[in-house]
Formats: sequence, structure tokens, C-alpha cells
Amino acid sequence: MQFPESWLREFCDPPLSTQALADLLTMSGMEVESLRPVAPAFSGVVVGEIMAAEPHPHADRLRVCRVDVGRGEPLQIVCGAPNARVGLKAPLATVGAELPPAADARTGEPFRIGLGTLRGVDSAGMLCSAKELGIADEHGGLLELDAAAPVGTSIRDWLRLDDTVFEIKLTPNLAHGLSVYGIAREVAALTGAPLKSPEMPAVRPTVDRQLPVTVEAADLCGRFSGRVVLGVDTRARTPAWMVDRLVRCGQRSVTALVDISNYVMFEYGRPSHIFDLDKIDGGLSVRWAHEGETLKLLNGNTVELDATVGVIADGAGHVESLAGIMGGDATAVSDTTTQIYIEAAFWWPEAVQGRSRRFGFNTDAGHRFERGVDPATTVEHIERITQLVLDICGTPQTRVGPMTDQVLALPERKPVSLRVARAEKVIGMPVTQAECAGVFRRLGLPYVEQPGVLTVTPPSWRFDIALEEDLIEEVVRVLGYERLPTTAPRAPVTSRVRPEAGVSSHALRRRLAGAGWQETISFSFVEEAWEKTLAGNADPIRVLNPIAAPLAVMRSSLMGSLMQVLKTNLTRRVSRLRVFELGRVFVRDATAQDGPLSVAGVRQPQRIAGLAYGPVAPLQWGVAERSVDFYDVKGDLVALLAPRQARFAASEHPAMHPGRCAAVVLDGVVVGHLGELHPRWRQLWDLPQPAVLFELELAALTQRPLPTFSAVPRQQAVLRDLALVVADSVQHEPLVASLRNDPQGLVQDATLFDVYRPREPVSGMAPGERSLALRLSLLDRESTLTEERIDAAVADAVVRAQAACGARLRG
Repeated sequence: MQFPESWLREFCDPPLSTQALADLLTMSGMEVESLRPVAPAFSGVVVGEIMAAEPHPHADRLRVCRVDVGRGEPLQIVCGAPNARVGLKAPLATVGAELPPAADARTGEPFRIGLGTLRGVDSAGMLCSAKELGIADEHGGLLELDAAAPVGTSIRDWLRLDDTVFEIKLTPNLAHGLSVYGIAREVAALTGAPLKSPEMPAVRPTVDRQLPVTVEAADLCGRFSGRVVLGVDTRARTPAWMVDRLVRCGQRSVTALVDISNYVMFEYGRPSHIFDLDKIDGGLSVRWAHEGETLKLLNGNTVELDATVGVIADGAGHVESLAGIMGGDATAVSDTTTQIYIEAAFWWPEAVQGRSRRFGFNTDAGHRFERGVDPATTVEHIERITQLVLDICGTPQTRVGPMTDQVLALPERKPVSLRVARAEKVIGMPVTQAECAGVFRRLGLPYVEQPGVLTVTPPSWRFDIALEEDLIEEVVRVLGYERLPTTAPRAPVTSRVRPEAGVSSHALRRRLAGAGWQETISFSFVEEAWEKTLAGNADPIRVLNPIAAPLAVMRSSLMGSLMQVLKTNLTRRVSRLRVFELGRVFVRDATAQDGPLSVAGVRQPQRIAGLAYGPVAPLQWGVAERSVDFYDVKGDLVALLAPRQARFAASEHPAMHPGRCAAVVLDGVVVGHLGELHPRWRQLWDLPQPAVLFELELAALTQRPLPTFSAVPRQQAVLRDLALVVADSVQHEPLVASLRNDPQGLVQDATLFDVYRPREPVSGMAPGERSLALRLSLLDRESTLTEERIDAAVADAVVRAQAACGARLRG
């Protein structure tokens, strides 16, 4: 919301400087984002009137003008503007004037005007365009001033260029601040300065013409007001004062009727619409759209409608306007319009919210209606619009019809009570009942008093007052946050001690970062194709209002996000990548219940995933260059999970290579997968070499076993080596597990240290077999092991290996 300071001070003019006024608004909750002057600094520019304009004797495109500046003899000015003509009033920079520096000026020094000669003709000044004065970007010739501009008057005074534009950032609950009058009402409450109430006298009807309107949906439109005006001149020029105010509010001038509607919207926060009456077939019908209806909007877009969108249709059923958002092209006013219908309505915020974004645009009207517009002032604002139409577009043939007003359902304003003691406790400083009552009185909030309690009935323009805390906020912001004392907390501060058995997500991040991985953060919504191909999710959760067409579903895996990071880096010629992400995924689960942080039917676990690509180490002389593989990433995962030891079992995953994928198993539970990217996805993404990915459940990683005390054994461990012959299909893990599974508890560990595969047939080993050399560690904590016990334990271990894996001692 932006507006000129001078317009605000017409409604309320407190004895404050511009900066002090901005600080006051910011401290009241209406943050002033910026203050900027309407025009840059310049001097010596006055209103001049061209008395004569003759062709230059030596240049076809120049004119020699005689310009009256109210100082006796007219000045001779050489000008090349195409609109320089007799009778035109334009800004004239006199000799000695200083203009803003040109945009391409290197020094930034002002441009000084002196006596000059152009093609042999003297020139005592310069007629100026808006761009040369720094008040517009367009250079369309001389800035044409109003015919009433007094000759010789300073341009800064006549155009009020010493004004300041306020830009305010309003939170969604402050809908009553989306107008200059609404801001002025706040300033009056904050400063106690008088507020000039608007005067909108009723315009007397001069014709009995009405347009029949039927409101079919009270849950869409609670109040609908309108009036017919006949015989208007739509080609009338918008007054300069209105154009200036609209421009300073960030709105360009369109036509007189459109400008009037926009002006009242910025003035009082009331969006309205003006129809071409002759283009309406019959009357109007306010209803919900029918499935499949379409509408061509004023911005040229054609949108397809459904039953969740409110519309205004004509008697023939043609949709003419999107309710509360934008009018249609078919009934828009034009230069040939002579009869109009002015409409102002109260649209329920719930009926407008989100509709603009669905169609890919935002409007000032929709921005206001979805937050709430005062339903009590539709008639008054139509009176204001009508008077402006008469003043600007009126003709001797103009006739005004009677006001029509249908009130169907207005918001119920439930009283809200404020307990003074409660307010004092929440605010943190003493407040009295008289101070609270004074705040409500200044804000225009009607209230009734009882000892210790004030009950407020929110006025029609306040949609943000529903709780006691809302009233407490009003009290403290009007009294001033600067009054809040600096006091130490009274409650005891107790630190939250993290359980020793827990591992924080930040600790996991630090471990991966220490191993050379970089963290990424991605959107939680991804492309549907990623979910179906990389995650194997045939029924992803769809986003109702995606910010972009590709980001249409919620992710159930982090792998798609990491693949996008890889693709982005490859386009920027990054050859080595180690990235990880810790984030939430969204999975359908019928057992999930509603809760403070949960949604029924959707499980939202957190996961940690990573992707490695390119050389295993940065380019250097000490290590031979090779591509990262499964075992490199496995090593990082082992370090990440320490001191817990995971088991990596052969598995399958939609995103991973069938023969190079493992399930990560902790305490017998699969907590994730690790593997090389599937060849078909590598081909689809056009990757020159494979990537290695992993994805783990975060909950399984945030727990760790506590260390337990164990006495140093008094006995010495005994080591024995075995060479076992097994088939190539035998896996390492079950073999080692069988050796360690000693009922007597003597075998403490079994470690593989050599694998032998003969290139040619040897005795004792058949084709398809290999020899595994393992070292057994045996220990009895209570007594010394004898050779007999050692041999018996080793023999038992061989028997267990034979029973589990078909192993035999190598001869």
C-alpha cells in the first residue's frame, strides 16, 4: 500500500515531521517500508505559457518560442518538443536553474541551465518534459500543465513535488489500512489529531431508470448496491490532481471512469465496478459460476470457471464479471459509452480468497475483498463515485437514477470482552481501565464498561477483532510499545537437557559436513514424474494451488530434489558433487490422525538423503583419480551411524541399480537404502557417469546406545586363523555371523582378511568356489584358555560355518 503524504494529511494532519509520522506508523504495526520524494531535487523551474511558436530558421525540427513567465517581456526559448504550441503551459527552467542529473551522467552533478545558442538562435532557458524533471520515465514531449496553472508559479509548488510517498507493508489482518482514509483513521487514534470525516451527500435522482439485479447466493454476496447514470462523456479528461494522486499510489491513469473507480478505492478502500449499461442483456444475476463457463477478462485473459467461483452474469446467462476480482471485457466502458451502471458490493472474504491466484494474477480489488471490506458503506461510496462522475464526465444531458440496495447477510459482530487485569498481565506494564477505554474511544470501537471489564462490539470495518488478545494488542500499540518497561523474566528459566541417548539432527548435519558433504534445501513439492519414477509412488499427494505447474505434488522421497540439484550443477560445469538434504516427506497413511503437527491420512516423517557424483577426491597429485562408488558412500554412512553398526543387505529400489543397491538395516529394521542410480534414470537424465544415492529415516538415526562400563579383561585374547572354502554365492555376513555365534561365548570376533580365487583349477577347490581367510579372536575373561579348549572352540566354529553356509576347511 503506497500513498502520498499530502493526501493523508488532508484527512488527518498531526504536528509531526514526515520521518516522525513514519516511525509512529511502524511502531503501531503498520510498517513503513520506504519513504521517497515524489520528485528529485531541482530549482528554478516555473510555469510558462507559450505565446508564439515559429519554425527555426536553420533547423526543421526546432521551434523558436516566446514564453511568458510573468516577468515582463516573454523569454525566447528554442525547443524541439513535438507538442510545443501556442497556448500550452509547460515547465520552464530559467537561466540559473538546476535540473536533476541525467540517468547516464557519470558525475551525478545537477544539470545547470545557462544562456545558450542553438543553430544561431539565442535561448534563455529550457522547456522541460516530465522525464527531464525526474518525475516520470517516459519522454513524450513537454509536460503539459493544466490551463489554470498560474504563470510564473514554481513547478514544485503547483505540482506539489515536495510531497513524500509512503510505502506501507500491511499484515493480512489490517484490511482497514488498505486506504488513505483508513491510515488517517489510525493516525488520528495514535496522535489524537482531529480526523476529517468524509462528506458524501446523496445525489438527487433525476431519472427513474433502474437495472434489475438478483442475488442468488447470499454466501457469496452479502450486500449489493448500484445506480444507473445516463448521458456521461467517457472521453472526458481525468483531472491532473486525480492523475497525480493515482500515480503516487502506483496506479497509472486509464480513462476517466476507470480512474474515478480506482481513486475511490485508494481513498476509502472500496473496490467498485462500472459497467457499460447498453452492453448488459436484461438485468444482472449474482451467483456461483456453472461448471465449464468461461469469461474474457479486462486484462485480455480468458478463464474457465467452476462452481467455486463467484460471478455476475446478465439476464441472458452470459458471465460479465468475476465477483470481487475483475470485470469482464464484454461490458467494459469505452469511448462510445454514454450510459453506465455503478456497482459496489460486499463480497464475503471466504468467497474471494485464493481465486485470483488460481487464475495466475492478483488485483487490487481481490487483495482487499479477500481480507474484508466494510459492508456498511456501499451506498455512501456509490454517492461519492456518482458525484465524481458528474464533476468530471457530466454533460447537460446527464441523468442519475435512484440508488438500489439489497442487504442479504452481513458479518455478525460478536462482542469481545477485555479484562483489564488480564491486559496488564499480558502487556507487562500497568494499565488502567480509563486508558483502555480511551484507546477504544480513539479507535472508534464502541464499548460498554463494567468494573474491570470492557466489552467491545467490533465496527463494520474491523475484521480482525475476535479475541481478547486482539483488544490487548490494540491497547498496547496505541499506548505505544516504547512505554513497555525493560524487566527481567519472573518465571524460572530451566534449560532443556537433551537425553544422552539422543543424537540431534544438527549433529548429523555436522558429521556429513565434516566428511565433505554440502547441505541443500529444496521445495517440498516436486514434479509428479519424479514421484512415479524415482520414488515408485503411483498416488502422490497433489497440491491444490501449486506455485508452478511442474511443482504439482508433495514429495515422498528426497531423491528427486537431489537429482535436480545434480542437474543444475552439471549445467554449470560442476564435475564433483557431494550434497545431502534433511527434510520432511509426505506419505499417504490411513492410520495417521489429526493433531497439532499432523494431518489425518498423511504421515510426515523426516529423512536424510545424499548424492555423490564425480571423482572420489578433488583433483590432486597424491591420489589417483577415480569415480566415487558404492563403497565410498557406504564408508561415510558407517561413520554417520557410529557407534551403531548397520548391516547392508542386497535389496531393490525404484531409483537404484538392481545389482548395486543395499538396504540399510539397524537392529533388524530397514531404515533406508544405498545404491547406484539406475541405468535408465542415468540415461534419462543424460548423466555421463553414475551417481550414488542414499536415503535414511531420520528417526532411526537420532538414537544411539549409551556406553556401558566393562572391566579390562585379566586374560589375554587368543588368535587363530582359518581358511574356509565356500561357494561364490555365499555372502560374507551370514558366514561371519555363524562363526561369532558361539554358545560358550569364547569366540569374540571373526574378521575376514583375505579372499583367494584361483585362476586355474587347484586341488581341493572346485570351479565356482573361493577361499576365505578369517581370523578368530577367542577369550575367556575368567580363566586361561588351554589348547584343548581352543581347538574345541575352533572346531565347533567350523561345524557352525559348515551347517550355515556349506563351508569346509581348506586342505
